Amino acid sequence: MNNTSLVVKAGQVMSTYQEGMLKPAIVLATHTMGLGVIRALGKMGVPIVAVYYDRHKDMGYVSKYVKHQVYVPHPEQAEDEFLARLLELAPRFGGGLLLPVSDQTLVTVSQHKEMLARHFIVACPEWAIVRQFIEKKYTYALAEAVGVAAPKTIVPQSLEDVEHYGKTIEYPCLVKPCQSHLFFTRFGRKMVSVDNLKQMLAIYQQSAEAGLEVTLQEIIPGDDAQVVNYNSYFWDGQPLVEFTAQHVRKAPPEFGSPCVAVSKQIPEVLEPGRKILQALGFYGYSCTEFKKDARDGIYKLIDVNGRHNLSTLLAVNCGINFPWLHYRHLVEGIVPEQTSFRDEFFWIDMERDLPFIPQQIFKQGESLAQIISPYINPHVSAVYDSQDPKPFYKRYADFSKNALGHLFQNTRQVKLSGRLS
Repeated sequence: MNNTSLVVKAGQVMSTYQEGMLKPAIVLATHTMGLGVIRALGKMGVPIVAVYYDRHKDMGYVSKYVKHQVYVPHPEQAEDEFLARLLELAPRFGGGLLLPVSDQTLVTVSQHKEMLARHFIVACPEWAIVRQFIEKKYTYALAEAVGVAAPKTIVPQSLEDVEHYGKTIEYPCLVKPCQSHLFFTRFGRKMVSVDNLKQMLAIYQQSAEAGLEVTLQEIIPGDDAQVVNYNSYFWDGQPLVEFTAQHVRKAPPEFGSPCVAVSKQIPEVLEPGRKILQALGFYGYSCTEFKKDARDGIYKLIDVNGRHNLSTLLAVNCGINFPWLHYRHLVEGIVPEQTSFRDEFFWIDMERDLPFIPQQIFKQGESLAQIISPYINPHVSAVYDSQDPKPFYKRYADFSKNALGHLFQNTRQVKLSGRLS
C-alpha cells in the first residue's frame, strides 16, 4: 500500500490526555493475550484503548479497565482499512503506546512501523526482525546457524521434496506451517501430525493449494509437561528481565496451546533463549518455547513469540509485570531490572482445560490428583476474575452461540441426509 496516503499531519496529533496523566495503551487484539495485557496495565492505572476485530471471539474489550472500545477491520484481510482506522485514532490518542498482541496485528504493525511511529510509540520490532520468527523456516535455519538445538526440519519446495523426505523420516512426524497464524485461520489447528507418506503428501497439497508454505519436522518425544517458556524483556542484545514457566496441559493435548502452566526456575533454557534472541536482533518482550527431548535430555527450540503471550498473567501474579515493564520503558524511559519471581504458581485457562479432562485421564494417563492440583493450589485464571467478570460472561455467551450454531448445522445435515436416503 502507499503509506503516504494515510499519513496524518503532525500538527493534527493531539491527545485528550492532559499533562501528568499516564499515556494510553492502545492494545491491538483483545482475546486471551490482549485481556492479560489489558488487566496488567489497567491495574496500574494506564488508560486502555481496546482495539478488536473479532466480535465473536474477542472478550477483553468489555473489561472494566477499558476506557475506549474501537472496532477495526481485520489487520491482514483488510490491511489498508485497518491502518487507516489506526491513524484515525492519532488525533485523540497520539503519543500512546501501540501494543500488537496477536500475530495478525504484529505482522501488519511491524511492516508499517515507520509510518505508525510518527503518531504512536510502537511496541514491536520492525518487519525485518519480526519476519525471522513469524516465518518458521527462518527461525530454524537461524537456530542451526548459531548452535541452538532444534527439531530436524526441512522446508519442501515441491511434492518431490516431500516424497524424498517422507521416505527417510521416522513417523509420526509434523507438517508445520511457516506462518502459524495463517495456517490456524485456514485449517483450525496449529500443525498436523501425520503417520505416513500418504498423509504427509495430502496435507502438503492442501497447504500448497491454500498458498501456505510448510515445514516437515520430527516430533520431539515427551509429554506436554516437557514444554517450557523462556519469557524475557530484551534490549541492546541483553536480557533485562527473565521468567521461566512449564506447561502442564495443552488444549488439545500434544499439539495445542497451553491451557495450564506453572512458574518454575528452569535455568537450562536461559542460554539457548538468549542466544536465539540475540541472533534475531530482537528487542522488547518475547516468549520463547522449548521442549525437553526425552532421548537426550536437551531442550529443543519450538517457537519464538515476539509479543505478549497467552499466560501473561502468570508472570504478573508471580511478581513480574511484563506489560507494565514494557510500558514504563518505552513511555517513561525507566529501564526494567530483574527481580525474583514466585515458584509453583499456576495459570489456568479453565474453559479450554475442562473439555479435555476425560482425554487427559483416559488417553494421557493423568491421575485425578494431577488434574485437580492446579485448581487447589495458588493460581490465576486466564479469563475469570471476580473483580472484572464481563470478559468471562462474554466468552461463555460466545461459546454458547457457537455450540448452538454447530448443533443446528449438524441437525440440518442429518435431516437432509435422511431425505436423500
